Amino acid sequence: MRILILGSGAREHAIAWKLKQEIGEDNIYIAPGNAGTQMCGTNIDVNVSDFESLKKICLENNVNTVLPGSEEAIANGVRDYFEGNEDSKHIYVFSPDKHAGQLESSKAFAKEFMQKLSIPTAAYKSFTIDELEEGYAFLDRLNPPYVLKADGLAAGKGVLIIDNLDEAKKSLKDMLANEKFGSASSRVVIEEFLDGIEFSVFALTDGEHYVMFPEAKDYKRIGEGDRGLNTGGMGAVSPVPFYTADVHEKTMNQIVIPTINGLKSQNLEFRGFVFFGLILVKNNPMVIEYNVRLGDPETEVIIPRLNESLSQMILDSKNGKLVSRDANKKADHATTVFAVSGGYQEKYDKGKIINIVSDCETLFHAGTKRDDDGLYTNGGRVVAATCYGNSMDDALKSSYELLSNISFDKMTYRKDIGQDLKNY
Repeated sequence: MRILILGSGAREHAIAWKLKQEIGEDNIYIAPGNAGTQMCGTNIDVNVSDFESLKKICLENNVNTVLPGSEEAIANGVRDYFEGNEDSKHIYVFSPDKHAGQLESSKAFAKEFMQKLSIPTAAYKSFTIDELEEGYAFLDRLNPPYVLKADGLAAGKGVLIIDNLDEAKKSLKDMLANEKFGSASSRVVIEEFLDGIEFSVFALTDGEHYVMFPEAKDYKRIGEGDRGLNTGGMGAVSPVPFYTADVHEKTMNQIVIPTINGLKSQNLEFRGFVFFGLILVKNNPMVIEYNVRLGDPETEVIIPRLNESLSQMILDSKNGKLVSRDANKKADHATTVFAVSGGYQEKYDKGKIINIVSDCETLFHAGTKRDDDGLYTNGGRVVAATCYGNSMDDALKSSYELLSNISFDKMTYRKDIGQDLKNY
């Protein structure tokens, strides 16, 4: 296998780190990558949606597999492009096509998919600007808090949870009429609020068969106690203590298997990863959202716990040899904690020198760049400190010790990752 990974985050670094162990760094390319992926393969400074340049890279380097890490390339049709060109159709793009990718890129599409298959999710309706009054009327029938979601991709920021009805109506108008989230909110999905605890499960699939990866729980809010703005993710843990045998059985029978079967029955051209964003309500799992790629920062804990070959799974998918099963996983707990730039998720500076006293092969880079003078910050989320332990507490202790050996100007991180799980 010679593979091109698309993306520049810690998710892509974790994937590249895993594949380096299996196929060697000479067979790995990352576009555009970061200072961490640079240690796992060859970075190429090309945008993930510059399909013509990506094709050229593949042909020049005999790349036979493309793995989109982030949602952007999938939503813009990377698989459609490669399969639609005679000189690149032999390259295996391990992702759904653009239409099937709407499971993530369109909240309304995903909701309709779940409704057809009776997959448990929150009651909802979707509205455009021409249906604003109907949206107001729908809000009137709901109990607070009110959940408003931009239909399209909004980089994890397009969800509002509002307690006040008047404020919810104002926000609905702001999203639809004033494009609060740009074109992503030209359609808005309004949902009933689900009260429970969130977690995620992940499947690698060829569109018919699947391999279940370890489960995880992530922490999206910038502030401790889950306060403040949503981020790309401040940390994650795996395994999840409340993911009991009973919850696992319900998740598989009511959500995962119907979803995988539904991909085929709905004639969706799907392969790659399905991320199930779930919430446990009175011990019953329900779907909050689908993603059509691995999550971030969850990848930084589930990939290190994977105790078998990721590249072989992809090859099995390509060759029709994938068998539905659970992946072999390490018994260890894995935790990750993100160090972020001061001011993130709003205004922050780049180009701050990063000092690392004690490194670790599972210190996964996100917003970093390296030049002849050293390592610098290049984004809001900078590095993810992933560590193992016999328990969650042991792993977290190691993650925080690793962070204590890293510094850059105005560096910050959450100190309460996993603490809400102590009661389970």
